[in-house]
Amino acid sequence: MITGEIRNQIDRIWDSFWSGGISNPLEVIEQITYLLFIRRLDDLHTLEENKANRLTKPMERRVFPEGKDARGRPYEDFRWSRFKHFAPADMFAVVGEHVFPYLRADLARQLGNGDSTYAHHMKDARFTIPTPSLLAKVVDLLDQVPMEERDTKGDIYEYMLAKIATAGQNGQFRTPRQIIRLMVELTAPTPTDVICDPACGTAGFLVAAGEYLRERYPNLLHDRKQNEHFHHRMFHGFDFDNTMLRIGSMNMLLHGVESPDIRYRDSLAQDHAGEEESYTLVLANPPFAGSLDYENTAKDLLQIVKTKKTELLFLALFLRLLKPGGRAAVIVPDGVLFGSSKAHKELRRILVEDQKLDAVVSLPGGVFKPYAGVSTAILVFTRTNSGGTDSVWFYDVEADGWSLDDKRTPLLAEDKLGPVPKTALAADEHPKNNLPDVLTRWAEREGSERERPRTAQSFCVPRADIAANGYDLSLNRYKEVVHEAVEHRPPKEILAELAKLEEEIQRGMKELEGMLG
Repeated sequence: MITGEIRNQIDRIWDSFWSGGISNPLEVIEQITYLLFIRRLDDLHTLEENKANRLTKPMERRVFPEGKDARGRPYEDFRWSRFKHFAPADMFAVVGEHVFPYLRADLARQLGNGDSTYAHHMKDARFTIPTPSLLAKVVDLLDQVPMEERDTKGDIYEYMLAKIATAGQNGQFRTPRQIIRLMVELTAPTPTDVICDPACGTAGFLVAAGEYLRERYPNLLHDRKQNEHFHHRMFHGFDFDNTMLRIGSMNMLLHGVESPDIRYRDSLAQDHAGEEESYTLVLANPPFAGSLDYENTAKDLLQIVKTKKTELLFLALFLRLLKPGGRAAVIVPDGVLFGSSKAHKELRRILVEDQKLDAVVSLPGGVFKPYAGVSTAILVFTRTNSGGTDSVWFYDVEADGWSLDDKRTPLLAEDKLGPVPKTALAADEHPKNNLPDVLTRWAEREGSERERPRTAQSFCVPRADIAANGYDLSLNRYKEVVHEAVEHRPPKEILAELAKLEEEIQRGMKELEGMLG
């Protein structure tokens, strides 16, 4: 959790960009990402220097080489700790004419494998800060932001990403953090998982999974094999927007993951078919809108479900990517749950009959406001290839802790928000934040939840009932409405009361006539 002072510092950086002529929030975060990466490189170099001094040996790995670049500028000047003291014009020249060309051309070779993921995404880095004064101001402000602690670094970057959304552009890339955390909690990642988000955007799901593992397995990184797996083989994210890949990579880096697999890929395209059964956990909020040309769509996906709808193709993709026994929590538009096309029905049949559909968590309509008003649900399922759906657990989320209008303001104190709040909610606070209750009841889905009536907020539906309803997975198909019993008085009693009322009216009229006469 970042302090109000740090928030103010970030706000000042943001305001500086806007007043300096960069008004696109995505461009702002991209330029900040580059500058944070340059600062990170200097930190790495300093660590290597300190290690070499302690051991009285030459540096094993230099981020910034000795000597000068092709233009005659010492590489030492490329370091954040050095150029931050330069005059604005000289700083502007060093960063624009020397540091950025170095990021694009030489960095991957210089770093070797350790940070190659990040170096790869910097290969087409563009320096667009327009004036020396703006660069000097931003460098000075960023230098004051504490970036030593992993938690602080991660929270600061998350706050910056939230500003993209609140600025009203590119909010579609951002799934609400509390919903991401809910999905991670539902699937409970383990240290041996191999996790994938095939439409990763800013890597929010992968970041949340990493944070969950650090919290639940505090000794995870003390084990050499688990540490290696966590940093190099656990996290996989694909996207076909290079800006998102850079931002997502930086998000992972600032949350302490050294070398995740974050790369360019059109996940539905034929060019990238052939990764079936590679992952044990899929967490995703894939694009809802749009359709694809058959010519460009992976043939193995079309064999599962013949459609051009991306939301259905992504569901088919998740099934292909998962290893047997692998599980998924993914967001789908409500149309997937009850659509009447052949493709919709077949995909739902596959989930229920051929795999194990664990849960349908219906989300309130305002969760993605102000960017989209579409109603959505979380599907939780396990790939078995042999069925296993006994009954499906449904939960009707009515509130996620924030208002469901375009402003999305918090309804509770910060320590009572999210699916795992720091302070337990009182009974009268549940209507404002259902997410902790979702997890409580999810844990009982094989037990007491089986006994709940369908008038409750959550309940289980046997597979046979779902099959009998054409594999319709919409919660309202199975939820029963409570009709309150109303006591009706006998007609004679009502008529007698009406007669008495009429007498009183007549008497009052006569009194009024006497007064007027």
